Amino acid sequence: MALFSNMIALSQMSQKILPYSTLRVALRGLSTSACVCKNKRTGVPKATQFKTRPLTYEEAQAPHYMYQRKGWLSWNTTNLYEEKRIAETTFEDLIIRKFIFGTWHGALTSEVIIKRRHNLIVLSYLVTMEKTLLRQIYFLKGYTEELLSTWLKCPVKVELQAIGSKAEVIFKKI
Repeated sequence: MALFSNMIALSQMSQKILPYSTLRVALRGLSTSACVCKNKRTGVPKATQFKTRPLTYEEAQAPHYMYQRKGWLSWNTTNLYEEKRIAETTFEDLIIRKFIFGTWHGALTSEVIIKRRHNLIVLSYLVTMEKTLLRQIYFLKGYTEELLSTWLKCPVKVELQAIGSKAEVIFKKI
């Protein structure tokens, strides 16, 4: 009983000294309840009123089907335990995506998939032929491979597939 009265006296005294939130955390202790506040609507795209927003197959999948129905957009193992170059690999992926989006502006119809195999970086994406000629596609492919190989100091291979129009990759409209 004396311990309980000492705690009440301590809490009354600390209310004047500490802010309420700090006091609540200090007296509450450790909570061990299971987390049930999952937000499953985060990655699901919002539907439009007249179903006019086009989605590709990858965008149409729910987030909890990430690896069951579609693959990852970047394959690397630098995030494993005691691996080196974690920040460098992430920065290189960002540079690659920005460069390709700027180089293939208006022609890129899918996400860029980056696969790292030993010292080789393989880039895969879809390109539309609506506004670009075949010789432009060949030039931009070689341009992309040469510049990224020079900047990243490792061989870069581009695997692209040309499609007729952006309408070919629409999976559904929401």
